[in-house]
Amino acid sequence: MTISPPLDFSGRTVVVTGGTKGIGFVVAESFLAAGANVLVCGRSAPESLPAHGDRTAAFRATDVRDHADAAALIDDAVARYGRLDVLVNNAGGSPDADAATVSPRFVEKIVALNLLAPFTVAQAANTVMQQQSDGGAIVNIGSVSAHDPQPGTAAYSAAKAGLLVLTKALALEWAPKVRINHITTGLIRTESAASVYGDDGGAAVTRTLPMGRMAVPSDIADACLFLASAQASYVNGADLAVHGGGEYPARYLATHS
Repeated sequence: MTISPPLDFSGRTVVVTGGTKGIGFVVAESFLAAGANVLVCGRSAPESLPAHGDRTAAFRATDVRDHADAAALIDDAVARYGRLDVLVNNAGGSPDADAATVSPRFVEKIVALNLLAPFTVAQAANTVMQQQSDGGAIVNIGSVSAHDPQPGTAAYSAAKAGLLVLTKALALEWAPKVRINHITTGLIRTESAASVYGDDGGAAVTRTLPMGRMAVPSDIADACLFLASAQASYVNGADLAVHGGGEYPARYLATHS
């Protein structure tokens, strides 16, 4: 009996939203390394695109908060490669904001990006995947904020909590053709997040983490590859925690220097 490599995505098509920087960039590179055709999107063209060897991701300028634009992103992937096998809903994020004074417009934009946009793109992807004999897989990139919100993140945390429940709901409706799973990410060291972790390069923050380090984007990419692969063929509606065990409770840190 011949067993195919479990993480071989040759001939498969993957769409990564927000795939031009940070976590999404590395997720796209990882799927390229596994043999996939990859389409990434962002609101503007980046200076460089994810690549592996002589293969480079395709790019489409897309505002995933716009329903028509999100649907066109999926149509573009199918037009380019003839099918769609994996969607990674990675686009998201938010600056900190005071919940007492934040504007309704700000809240609407944060919820649109972190909850409504993943729903919209997933709807379009599901329409394609349901028509394929082997269906497809969707991975939603969430946040530990959905479970453990921090000050300044009310709108973001609420949206991410919604994304987690949305994942579980869609898993019930779209199976067995389409599997949809969620990754709870913890603290991740990226260029854009460096300033958030303090002037010491994140050394103090790292002491709160059981693993003794922050995650790096490849930790999230590896989880995406697994959830999209045949090895996760019976994993549906799951919340995979990729946060190194979370953070030590404040009461523990207060009593253990």
